[in-house]
Formats: sequence, structure tokens, C-alpha cells
Amino acid sequence: MRLILGSGSPRRRELLAQIGVVADDIRPPDIDETPYKGELARSYCQRMAREKALAVEAAPDEIVLSADTTVALGRRILGKPSDTAEAAAFLHALSGRRHRVITAVAVRVGDRLRERDSVSAVKMKMLSDLEVNAYLASGDWNGKAGGYSIQGPAGAFIPWISGSYSSIVGLPLAETANLLMAAGYPLYRETE
Repeated sequence: MRLILGSGSPRRRELLAQIGVVADDIRPPDIDETPYKGELARSYCQRMAREKALAVEAAPDEIVLSADTTVALGRRILGKPSDTAEAAAFLHALSGRRHRVITAVAVRVGDRLRERDSVSAVKMKMLSDLEVNAYLASGDWNGKAGGYSIQGPAGAFIPWISGSYSSIVGLPLAETANLLMAAGYPLYRETE
């Protein structure tokens, strides 16, 4: 079976490679990622993963894998910052606080959709203006939910997590492996 990755994220490709999976094709969907008014972060993230999986054109025998990662500070959804000022606002809001990182995964074969999500708690240390400005200058915040990535320089800002590290990066590997196997993808092949 051919695996189609419905995401342009290089981090998701790297995470899949850790479990020996290389997508046969990459087809990032173009969908509206605006949260609904009053939508909670986990519901939003699940909806995004589902809509991405459904938006990818695929043959009936192709497996489509899509995911979405969202940072939630209380009831507030912190998506990908639109500019440096918004990234700075996100970092200042997260500074010294715990927040949740939610990654939802959807796997589709034909009209059959399987879904899972992972919720992790993350603590960010109190950030100085010097740390925030240096991080913003690095550009690593660009395209990252919440305006940071734990696997980049901002990893130095994270003294504690509870949950799945791979999920915080962008793809919960245990849940993803289970979904792929349930969809018939030969994840663990016997070698001769």
C-alpha cells in the first residue's frame, strides 16, 4: 500500500523516519485553519487533522496520514504566529507557565477514517527579554504552533514535560504506528 503524507512538515517526515516509515508521496492540503468561535483547542486540533485527511486526493488503496499540532494556553489556541510581533506575544504569554500541546492524527483509507490524539503538558521557564529577542532573531518560531519548537533552540526554555515528546514535536509516534497498522500499513516487516 502506498502511504501519502498529508503534511508539508519536515518534522513529521523526520519522526516517521524514526519508525522506518517513508511516505510514497507528500500532498499537503490547502484548507482554512481558522478556529471556530468558541472552539476548544482539542476539538479544533481533531477537526484540523480530520479535514486535512479528507482534503487530500488519494486512490482508494492509498493510505493518507494527516496531523495537526496546537498549543493551548487555558482556553486560548496559540496557532502559528503570523509575524515576529505575534510570536513575541505568544512567548511572553507562555513564559513561566504550563500549557498543553495537542497533536491529533487522522489516517484515511478510502472512506474509512481512523483518529487519535495526544495531549501533553509543557512548562516554559520565565523568559528574559534577551532570551525572547535572541529566539525571535533565530527565526525558529516561524511556522510553529505557539511560536516555538521544543526540538530547536527553544528546548532550552522547557524544563519539564508530561506526555509524549514526539507529539510535542508534531506527531505522536505510538498513536501513529497503531493507526497505520490498523489501516493495513506493513509497519514492522520481517527481514530474511
